[in-house]
Amino acid sequence: MFVTYVLYSPVHDKIYIGYTSDLIDRFRSHNQFATKGHTIKFRPWEVIHIEFFDSKSEAMKREKELKSSRGRDFIRTKILH
Repeated sequence: MFVTYVLYSPVHDKIYIGYTSDLIDRFRSHNQFATKGHTIKFRPWEVIHIEFFDSKSEAMKREKELKSSRGRDFIRTKILH
């Protein structure tokens, strides 16, 4: 099973979108363990949205949709507010 997820940093008002097969491990990486990368600058993160998929390709497709301007509008208008 794969998960497409949306993280939100309320301190910095930032959104991060990704996919993984292990959400808990990935979330820990974003918030605690990673020592480099984009997400370390905007900690702490909250998981604000998740969607489950049977295949990696489906999760990747949804991630791409959410990263589009239309997808980010959906996140900001339907999920955050």
